[in-house]
Amino acid sequence: MNTVTLTLNGEQTTATVEPRTHLADWLREDCRLTGTHLGCEHGVCGACTVLIDGQPARACITFTAACDGADVRTIEGFEDDALMADLRAAFTREHALQCGFCTPGMLIAARDVALRARDADDHAVRVGMSGNLCRCTGYLGIARAVKSVIDARRGPVAVAANAPVANPAARPWQGFTPAADESSGLAPAVAARASPTPVAGDLGPRDGWHRIEERFVALQSIDQVWAAFADVAELSKCLPGAEIDEARADTAKGRIHVRFGPMRASFNGATSLERDDALREGRLRGGGQDSMTGSRARADITYRLTADTDPRRTLVSIVLDYNLQGPLAQFSRSGIVRDFTGRLVAQFADNLNARLQGNAPAGGATGRATEFDAGGMFWQVLWSRIRRLFGGR
Repeated sequence: MNTVTLTLNGEQTTATVEPRTHLADWLREDCRLTGTHLGCEHGVCGACTVLIDGQPARACITFTAACDGADVRTIEGFEDDALMADLRAAFTREHALQCGFCTPGMLIAARDVALRARDADDHAVRVGMSGNLCRCTGYLGIARAVKSVIDARRGPVAVAANAPVANPAARPWQGFTPAADESSGLAPAVAARASPTPVAGDLGPRDGWHRIEERFVALQSIDQVWAAFADVAELSKCLPGAEIDEARADTAKGRIHVRFGPMRASFNGATSLERDDALREGRLRGGGQDSMTGSRARADITYRLTADTDPRRTLVSIVLDYNLQGPLAQFSRSGIVRDFTGRLVAQFADNLNARLQGNAPAGGATGRATEFDAGGMFWQVLWSRIRRLFGGR
């Protein structure tokens, strides 16, 4: 059993919970805060959305023990919040609810969108709300309600005095860095997370898009690594789940296979390629769609190579901007996506370095690509977090 002390809807609360108890179960069963609804219990539907340190989170896949010291706010904690009052009125006015099961999580997500996207258009509102699912309304009323509140509150937004401010450094699930001393088999070549080398002409992430930055060390000279990045077909064999059908100097076609537990997706699409020999910088811009779920993904990937003081090493900086729409969009804003990406980059670095050293990457580098097992990686991430939470090595 674990003793947890947190701030719940503005009041300090101490509880004794089992390590496996999820936050949604604890809120509903022990705290009687039944406004947090349980739908899919897989972090997909968004009905259980709450705020943790000011950021929306899925309570059904968050362990209560991991919330020690956190500020948790459920739908019951917004009685004196002016923005939430406006949203509730708008939901009623625009008929944005029917059965009401998704509404608590929908309102918390809508409040987050209204705070972050003060000049959002209809499309940006839909993208921002795409991680919350509704079986009744058809979403039109929801989109109209959120947009009407944003339009009415143009300019500085007056946040309620008791609204917690998001602090990315406050929680263990934000800013996770793969470490070489963990028993995960990941590449020790992954550098500590820091701001990668800025890319030329970068204007920052766009509305509705999300950004992840990573870097790692390639164990060859900058000329050799630059040449390796030019061979897209061979490079794709280093990325778990990637499969290339056609590769040219400036375009490539293929797919990415992803498995998350029982959910499988295969994004078929095309990518345009650009390379700047002077800057040692490349860009991949593309998108694809999964025929099974109907989810659509777009991504811009910029990589830049920088020579290390050791001529046998090269620093690779990667900036990933992505936009995910459809049933899988709920994963796009999750903090754990950064954990997955860090570990995926670590696997890519391992495989790339193996190729640069003349060895085949683990798992086979020929033929059909293996699926990217996000579910298996989830358990690696979860175990690492539990170890850190309880001081394990």
